[in-house]
Amino acid sequence: MMKQLKSLLIAAVVFAGGNQVANAQAKSAHVDVSEIMQTMPAMLDAQKQLEKLSTAYDADYKVMVEEFQTKVRKYEQEATTVTDQVNGERSQEVQDMQKRIVDYRDNAQKELQKKETDLVKPIMDRVKASIEKVGKAKGYQYIFNAADLLLADGPNITADVKKDLGF
Repeated sequence: MMKQLKSLLIAAVVFAGGNQVANAQAKSAHVDVSEIMQTMPAMLDAQKQLEKLSTAYDADYKVMVEEFQTKVRKYEQEATTVTDQVNGERSQEVQDMQKRIVDYRDNAQKELQKKETDLVKPIMDRVKASIEKVGKAKGYQYIFNAADLLLADGPNITADVKKDLGF
């Protein structure tokens, strides 16, 4: 009798444990966030804005560098024909120009990063909210990013999230 009770208890534990695993699998899905972000119209617009801004910064930077190089060549050619005082002033001017160029490049990078954050964060928030909405509507407790999975053999809600986002 005691052996049968033990066997019954073990069977109940195994059954309950197996049932929990089955339930956990049934209540999880995956989504390809990368695919959503790469095809989302709002993200494509944000990328265009960033490219346009980057191109403008690059053009300004290129002009500054060309002016710097032209001035350095001119000063080097004239170095033997002017006084030491003029050469000293020119040297200081070249150093100042170089510093302005470096500062401009650094500020442009910071501005691009800030603009990217300002554009992408609301998009990411929308995607996350949509994933949560779709997941809850379909009864999932866990939604995993497909990029982080070694095996994604369960339900894929990427299409549902895209539909919820309107594309």
